Amino acid sequence: MRRLPLAEPGEPDSRSAARYLIWIARKQFSLIAGGVCFGVLWMVSQALVPAAIGAGVDALTRGDKTRLGWAAATVLGLGAATAFSGIMRHRFAVSNFLSAGFRTMQVTVRQAARLGAGLQRRVATGEVVSIGTSDFDQVGLAMDITARGFGSVVAIVVVSVLLLRVSVPLGLVVVIGVPVLVAVVGVLLRPLHHRRRHQRQLAGELTGRVADIVAGLRVLRGVGGEAAFSVRYRTESQRVRFAGVRVARVESMLEAAQILLPGCFVALVTWLGARFAVAGRISPGELVAFYAYAAFLIAPLRTLTEFADRVIRGLVSARRVVDVLRLEPDFVHDPAAAALEPGDLEDPDSGLFVKAGVLTAVAVARPGDAAAIADRLALLAPGSAARLCGVPLREMRLEDVRRHIVLADNDGRLFRGALGEELGGGATLDAAAAGDIVDGLPDGLDTEIAERGRDFSGGQQQRLRLARALALDPPVLVLVEPTSAVDAHTEARIADRLPQARAGRTTVVCTTSPLLLDRADTVAFVGADGRVAATGPHRVLLDGCPEYASIVNRGED
Repeated sequence: MRRLPLAEPGEPDSRSAARYLIWIARKQFSLIAGGVCFGVLWMVSQALVPAAIGAGVDALTRGDKTRLGWAAATVLGLGAATAFSGIMRHRFAVSNFLSAGFRTMQVTVRQAARLGAGLQRRVATGEVVSIGTSDFDQVGLAMDITARGFGSVVAIVVVSVLLLRVSVPLGLVVVIGVPVLVAVVGVLLRPLHHRRRHQRQLAGELTGRVADIVAGLRVLRGVGGEAAFSVRYRTESQRVRFAGVRVARVESMLEAAQILLPGCFVALVTWLGARFAVAGRISPGELVAFYAYAAFLIAPLRTLTEFADRVIRGLVSARRVVDVLRLEPDFVHDPAAAALEPGDLEDPDSGLFVKAGVLTAVAVARPGDAAAIADRLALLAPGSAARLCGVPLREMRLEDVRRHIVLADNDGRLFRGALGEELGGGATLDAAAAGDIVDGLPDGLDTEIAERGRDFSGGQQQRLRLARALALDPPVLVLVEPTSAVDAHTEARIADRLPQARAGRTTVVCTTSPLLLDRADTVAFVGADGRVAATGPHRVLLDGCPEYASIVNRGED
């Protein structure tokens, strides 16, 4: 099977869930076509076995050894064809499943990268996680079932033709009965579709709740909030359970219908065949064939209902994927945009002016203003009016802005892998006062980082994230409270080494740490109105701006 590429030309159709599944089918058309061909061969080879067995029974009753031999050879050949086509059908079905699932993950990841920082504001974390777990399976199964689904349709047509050639009434029973059975089962599919969609939505919300609890578990324990969140989680979990029970009720009725209705159909065909055999209208061999046909038809009939069920599941999951694909990024890359020119950085919303090549500290009266200013400077906030060298960042090439300006805040995470690869070799460990962390690890920089860096304390993670940001060595680096989780001694070392590590580069540090503020070339104080109220060296502001002194000294005299 061909290897699925990591990136493909063309974008999925995000207008509807059905169009998305059609786009998936087109992308792996060769796999689906191969699966359908072997699925049809697999089903038809089984459908012809009753005819060969019936011919053998008639040859046996007549004492025709030649025809009996041919019938036995036909059954053997059909068995071999069924075995071979069954293996190949399954191979193609699994390939279809995996290709569709991974393709869904790929387009979702590409969309997440395209949305950037705007993803968290517009899509719950649990929703994205659910796409990579449950939706992966459902979209894949919708493609998986195509081989058996088309094979079942062709097999039912073949059986109908064979029955009509022998007995028109029996053939009509199949021709009329099959659509009736499908229609009856279809009545249950609409409520099942709505209930599954509702249950899928609640499950996504619950996954998001779990992600929030796990991410903030330390904080919850610190403030004693485990009980409140536990009650909230149990409540939402019960909602998901009740929704799942409602889905299961319809599913149980569907499963019962899949057994009861085909069973009744088999009984009817067998009863009619027996009456026709007693009346002499069909031979004993044809009666055996009719019974075998009726028993065989259970499988394709159940497959048809399974096909409808899986397609509905796939549509529900595809709708969640489409909802993410419909989102537009806050900033769109324009290849024809102005080229980036290094220079001074400005934030008109706050009146902040950052001179190129110096370390500027930003102290704020309201903590939320620090993150807002940092997001605007890094062109991560919608409506940002930040300018570089007098030119709005929005009018520059987005890729150039992302390379030129890097924002490092405390929401960042350490990724799994070797620590040395994460830190770009570890050359900036000393500047971030993180050398002792690596020295205490058994494998040093070769140590594998656990998920979200959970093996490190909060302060260690913060220092490692600072080392990672410094290793990038961008022309403009924006740091938000880079020492909020470390002790005073470590903070002093970082404050002493940071200016040297960023010498000649533009650095913006949003902080109220006296140690960092004292090492900055200039300090901008943002008042309660969100505007810069004063600028100058740290010690000058302490003497000349009482509000600044109160914020920095934490209200102490």
